[in-house]
Amino acid sequence: MNDTGAWLALAGLGAYHGLNPAMGWLFAVALGLQERKRSAVLKALPAIAIGHEASIAAVAAVIAMAQIFTAAELLRPLGAIGLVAFGVFKLVKPRSHPRWVGLRVGPRELVVWSFLMSSAHGAGLMLVPVLLGMPAPPEASDLPGVNFSLATVAQDAAAVTVHSASMLLVMGTIAVVVYERLGLDVLRKAWLNVDLLWSVAVIAAGVVTLFT
Repeated sequence: MNDTGAWLALAGLGAYHGLNPAMGWLFAVALGLQERKRSAVLKALPAIAIGHEASIAAVAAVIAMAQIFTAAELLRPLGAIGLVAFGVFKLVKPRSHPRWVGLRVGPRELVVWSFLMSSAHGAGLMLVPVLLGMPAPPEASDLPGVNFSLATVAQDAAAVTVHSASMLLVMGTIAVVVYERLGLDVLRKAWLNVDLLWSVAVIAAGVVTLFT
Protein backbone atom coordinates (compact mmCIF):
# COMPACT_ATOMS: atom_id res chain seq x y z
CA MET A 1 0.00 0.00 0.00
CA ASN A 2 1.43 3.39 -0.97
CA ASP A 3 1.54 6.33 1.38
CA THR A 4 -1.42 8.20 -0.16
CA GLY A 5 -3.56 5.06 -0.24
CA ALA A 6 -2.85 4.35 3.41
CA TRP A 7 -3.94 7.81 4.56
CA LEU A 8 -7.06 7.68 2.40
CA ALA A 9 -7.88 4.25 3.83
CA LEU A 10 -7.49 5.59 7.38
CA ALA A 11 -9.84 8.48 6.63
CA GLY A 12 -12.30 6.16 4.87
CA LEU A 13 -12.40 3.73 7.78
CA GLY A 14 -12.90 6.68 10.11
CA ALA A 15 -15.90 7.80 8.05
CA TYR A 16 -17.23 4.23 8.06
CA HIS A 17 -16.92 4.03 11.84
CA GLY A 18 -18.67 7.39 12.12
CA LEU A 19 -21.63 6.01 10.16
CA ASN A 20 -22.14 3.17 12.64
CA PRO A 21 -24.72 4.22 15.28
CA ALA A 22 -23.08 1.86 17.77
CA MET A 23 -19.92 3.99 17.67
CA GLY A 24 -21.67 6.93 19.28
CA TRP A 25 -23.88 9.22 17.20
CA LEU A 26 -27.04 7.44 18.33
CA PHE A 27 -26.03 7.91 21.97
CA ALA A 28 -25.28 11.60 21.34
CA VAL A 29 -28.71 12.09 19.75
CA ALA A 30 -30.40 10.31 22.66
CA LEU A 31 -28.63 12.61 25.13
CA GLY A 32 -29.74 15.64 23.10
CA LEU A 33 -33.35 14.47 23.04
CA GLN A 34 -33.23 13.72 26.75
CA GLU A 35 -32.01 17.23 27.61
CA ARG A 36 -33.94 18.83 24.72
CA LYS A 37 -31.03 20.88 23.46
CA ARG A 38 -28.54 20.59 20.62
CA SER A 39 -25.65 21.59 22.88
CA ALA A 40 -25.98 18.24 24.67
CA VAL A 41 -25.41 16.48 21.33
CA LEU A 42 -22.37 18.60 20.54
CA LYS A 43 -20.97 18.21 24.05
CA ALA A 44 -21.10 14.42 23.82
CA LEU A 45 -19.24 14.14 20.51
CA PRO A 46 -15.67 15.03 21.62
CA ALA A 47 -15.79 12.62 24.57
CA ILE A 48 -17.02 9.82 22.31
CA ALA A 49 -14.27 10.59 19.78
CA ILE A 50 -11.59 10.56 22.50
CA GLY A 51 -12.70 7.12 23.69
CA HIS A 52 -12.67 5.83 20.12
CA GLU A 53 -9.24 7.33 19.52
CA ALA A 54 -7.89 5.69 22.69
CA SER A 55 -9.12 2.30 21.49
CA ILE A 56 -7.53 2.81 18.07
CA ALA A 57 -4.29 4.07 19.66
CA ALA A 58 -4.08 0.94 21.81
CA VAL A 59 -4.23 -1.26 18.71
CA ALA A 60 -1.67 0.91 16.91
CA ALA A 61 0.69 0.62 19.88
CA VAL A 62 0.35 -3.17 19.96
CA ILE A 63 1.09 -3.37 16.23
CA ALA A 64 4.11 -1.07 16.58
CA MET A 65 5.55 -3.25 19.35
CA ALA A 66 4.76 -6.42 17.44
CA GLN A 67 6.63 -5.10 14.41
CA ILE A 68 9.71 -4.76 16.59
CA PHE A 69 9.60 -8.12 18.34
CA THR A 70 7.74 -10.33 15.85
CA ALA A 71 8.95 -11.51 12.47
CA ALA A 72 7.22 -9.56 9.69
CA GLU A 73 6.20 -12.71 7.86
CA LEU A 74 4.27 -13.89 10.95
CA LEU A 75 2.59 -10.63 11.87
CA ARG A 76 0.30 -10.39 8.85
CA PRO A 77 -1.21 -13.92 9.07
CA LEU A 78 -1.60 -13.58 12.84
CA GLY A 79 -3.43 -10.30 12.38
CA ALA A 80 -5.61 -11.81 9.66
CA ILE A 81 -6.54 -14.78 11.83
CA GLY A 82 -7.41 -12.44 14.70
CA LEU A 83 -9.65 -10.32 12.47
CA VAL A 84 -11.51 -13.28 10.95
CA ALA A 85 -11.94 -14.92 14.37
CA PHE A 86 -13.32 -11.70 15.85
CA GLY A 87 -15.67 -11.20 12.88
CA VAL A 88 -17.02 -14.75 13.22
CA PHE A 89 -17.49 -14.19 16.96
CA LYS A 90 -19.51 -11.04 16.24
CA LEU A 91 -21.64 -12.98 13.74
CA VAL A 92 -22.39 -15.62 16.36
CA LYS A 93 -22.91 -13.12 19.22
CA PRO A 94 -23.87 -9.80 17.61
CA ARG A 95 -25.10 -8.31 20.89
CA SER A 96 -21.84 -8.87 22.75
CA HIS A 97 -21.00 -5.32 23.77
CA PRO A 98 -20.90 -3.36 27.04
CA ARG A 99 -24.26 -2.35 28.55
CA TRP A 100 -23.24 -1.05 31.94
CA VAL A 101 -23.86 2.65 31.36
CA GLY A 102 -27.15 4.54 31.45
CA LEU A 103 -28.15 7.79 29.78
CA ARG A 104 -27.20 9.94 32.77
CA VAL A 105 -23.50 10.20 31.98
CA GLY A 106 -20.76 12.80 32.10
CA PRO A 107 -17.77 13.28 29.77
CA ARG A 108 -15.62 10.78 31.69
CA GLU A 109 -18.26 8.05 31.47
CA LEU A 110 -18.72 8.78 27.76
CA VAL A 111 -14.99 8.36 27.12
CA VAL A 112 -14.96 5.01 28.95
CA TRP A 113 -18.15 3.87 27.19
CA SER A 114 -16.78 4.81 23.77
CA PHE A 115 -13.47 3.07 24.47
CA LEU A 116 -15.25 -0.13 25.51
CA MET A 117 -17.70 -0.04 22.61
CA SER A 118 -14.97 0.61 20.04
CA SER A 119 -12.83 -2.16 21.50
CA ALA A 120 -15.73 -4.60 21.78
CA HIS A 121 -16.70 -3.99 18.15
CA GLY A 122 -13.12 -4.44 16.93
CA ALA A 123 -12.85 -0.91 15.51
CA GLY A 124 -9.09 -0.85 15.98
CA LEU A 125 -8.69 -4.32 14.53
CA MET A 126 -10.13 -3.09 11.24
CA LEU A 127 -7.12 -0.79 10.90
CA VAL A 128 -4.65 -3.69 11.09
CA PRO A 129 -4.23 -4.13 7.29
CA VAL A 130 -3.75 -0.39 6.85
CA LEU A 131 -1.25 -0.01 9.70
CA LEU A 132 0.72 -3.04 8.55
CA GLY A 133 0.77 -1.71 4.99
CA MET A 134 1.94 1.81 5.84
CA PRO A 135 5.48 2.52 4.61
CA ALA A 136 7.99 3.16 7.39
CA PRO A 137 9.03 6.82 7.64
CA PRO A 138 12.33 7.51 5.82
CA GLU A 139 14.19 8.34 9.03
CA ALA A 140 13.32 4.89 10.43
CA SER A 141 14.57 2.82 7.51
CA ASP A 142 18.06 2.33 8.91
CA LEU A 143 17.22 2.26 12.59
CA PRO A 144 16.69 -1.11 14.27
CA GLY A 145 14.88 -2.05 17.46
CA VAL A 146 13.73 0.65 19.85
CA ASN A 147 14.93 3.43 17.57
CA PHE A 148 12.50 2.22 14.93
CA SER A 149 9.71 2.48 17.48
CA LEU A 150 10.66 6.03 18.39
CA ALA A 151 10.92 7.03 14.74
CA THR A 152 7.42 5.78 13.96
CA VAL A 153 5.58 7.26 16.96
CA ALA A 154 4.75 10.46 15.09
CA GLN A 155 3.42 8.53 12.09
CA ASP A 156 1.27 6.27 14.27
CA ALA A 157 -0.07 9.28 16.18
CA ALA A 158 -0.90 11.02 12.91
CA ALA A 159 -2.64 7.88 11.63
CA VAL A 160 -4.81 7.67 14.74
CA THR A 161 -5.59 11.39 14.53
CA VAL A 162 -6.60 11.29 10.84
CA HIS A 163 -8.83 8.29 11.46
CA SER A 164 -10.49 9.78 14.54
CA ALA A 165 -10.96 13.21 12.96
CA SER A 166 -12.74 11.65 9.99
CA MET A 167 -14.90 9.59 12.34
CA LEU A 168 -15.77 12.66 14.43
CA LEU A 169 -16.71 14.71 11.35
CA VAL A 170 -19.06 12.05 9.97
CA MET A 171 -20.47 11.10 13.37
CA GLY A 172 -21.08 14.74 14.28
CA THR A 173 -22.77 15.54 10.98
CA ILE A 174 -25.12 12.58 11.28
CA ALA A 175 -25.90 13.30 14.94
CA VAL A 176 -26.84 16.93 14.27
CA VAL A 177 -28.91 16.10 11.16
CA VAL A 178 -30.80 13.33 12.96
CA TYR A 179 -31.41 15.51 16.01
CA GLU A 180 -32.43 18.63 14.08
CA ARG A 181 -34.30 17.17 11.11
CA LEU A 182 -35.00 13.47 11.14
CA GLY A 183 -35.44 12.28 14.71
CA LEU A 184 -35.04 8.68 15.81
CA ASP A 185 -37.96 7.63 13.61
CA VAL A 186 -35.48 7.51 10.73
CA LEU A 187 -34.06 4.33 12.25
CA ARG A 188 -37.45 2.65 11.99
CA LYS A 189 -37.95 3.72 8.37
CA ALA A 190 -34.41 3.07 7.20
CA TRP A 191 -33.36 0.12 9.35
CA LEU A 192 -30.08 -1.59 8.58
CA ASN A 193 -28.54 -4.58 10.32
CA VAL A 194 -25.39 -2.76 11.39
CA ASP A 195 -24.11 -5.67 13.49
CA LEU A 196 -24.19 -7.98 10.47
CA LEU A 197 -22.54 -5.39 8.22
CA TRP A 198 -19.88 -4.73 10.84
CA SER A 199 -19.08 -8.43 11.28
CA VAL A 200 -18.75 -8.96 7.54
CA ALA A 201 -16.51 -5.89 7.28
CA VAL A 202 -14.20 -7.21 10.02
CA ILE A 203 -13.94 -10.60 8.29
CA ALA A 204 -13.27 -8.84 4.96
CA ALA A 205 -10.51 -6.84 6.63
CA GLY A 206 -8.96 -10.11 7.78
CA VAL A 207 -9.05 -11.51 4.25
CA VAL A 208 -7.48 -8.32 2.90
CA THR A 209 -4.76 -8.52 5.54
CA LEU A 210 -3.94 -12.10 4.58
CA PHE A 211 -3.81 -11.68 0.81
CA THR A 212 -2.31 -8.20 0.36
